Amino acid sequence: MYKVAIIEDDQPTSRQLRAWALSAAPEIEVTQWFTRDEAEAAIAREDYDLVILDIELGRDRHAGVAIINAINKVGRGTPVLVVSAMPAAIYRGIMKALDAWDYLQKTTFEEPEFIETFLDMLRAAKSRRQSAAHLASAAATAKPAGEELSIDPLRQGAPYWRGKRVNVPLTAQRILAALFARRGEVVSYDELFAVVKSGRNRENIRKHISALREAFREHDEHFDRIENVPMRGFRWVS
Repeated sequence: MYKVAIIEDDQPTSRQLRAWALSAAPEIEVTQWFTRDEAEAAIAREDYDLVILDIELGRDRHAGVAIINAINKVGRGTPVLVVSAMPAAIYRGIMKALDAWDYLQKTTFEEPEFIETFLDMLRAAKSRRQSAAHLASAAATAKPAGEELSIDPLRQGAPYWRGKRVNVPLTAQRILAALFARRGEVVSYDELFAVVKSGRNRENIRKHISALREAFREHDEHFDRIENVPMRGFRWVS
């Protein structure tokens, strides 16, 4: 069963979104949250396949942004649909930068548009789950030879290092994929800027690299495959 979270402080709107989601996919399980605190606790506790949320929750005008960051930090690649009254012309670009799937502005869309978007997201969630299961199976049965890193080519699932899942945010996953695809070669800062959606500066890239190293060292304290090439960029060393 696929698990969907609806995070919306307005109860009538929450009930309507729940009804639309269940009408499109009766087999799913839907849970509803109404505050930032309970939503963030649920995100940390549950592995949702899909999240629908509002930006403003009560007086917290940017609660949705914080929740998306919490989802990205977990690193599961959960598709997020933002449904908000905030102007789409301003916030759609911001939500895309945060890796939200899409942005629907309240009062400007109707049930058919919501259901079409929701079903697209559900298909992506199913693909993500199948990919993760395939990677886990491959990691469990792989012989300890050749490369020790396994990356989902669609980047819908976390990477695996020596059979263990490495939890890193989506942006760090993109950087890792770029380095691994060119293993043995220097990947320049400019080339790495192309795979991040925001914070296109050297300091931000170095922070992502540091986060990657820390995540790998949770499983392998001697991990040293990401090499710094001064003034140029970074290299994956096999």
